[in-house]
Amino acid sequence: MSTIFSKIIAKEIPADIVYEDELALAFRDIAPQAPVHILIIPKKEIPTANDVADGDEATLGRLFTVAAKIARDEGIAENGYRLIVNCNEHGGQEVFHLHMHLLGGRRLGPMLARKLASEDG
Repeated sequence: MSTIFSKIIAKEIPADIVYEDELALAFRDIAPQAPVHILIIPKKEIPTANDVADGDEATLGRLFTVAAKIARDEGIAENGYRLIVNCNEHGGQEVFHLHMHLLGGRRLGPMLARKLASEDG
């Protein structure tokens, strides 16, 4: 399976890369939802969080250490930031290559909109 993220890793598609090592790549989102919106992806193709295997633990841990480094570099670590990983359609995943959104640079508000009483049914 080849996704747009795989093409960015292969340098077939340009991206504003802010970090790269042997396990991970991070680049600015092309449609940012906050002043800082960076996608952090494993170089290994893992379609969803459901596809993570025991052998992926070092790679997934790297995503978190990269997020912390980028947050410091971007000047958002002290005030705080949000990390989001979506899984499948109901979770809002659009590209089926596991990725973490790093968002910050302003107050982000509640994680989810409050559920309406009419939706309880």
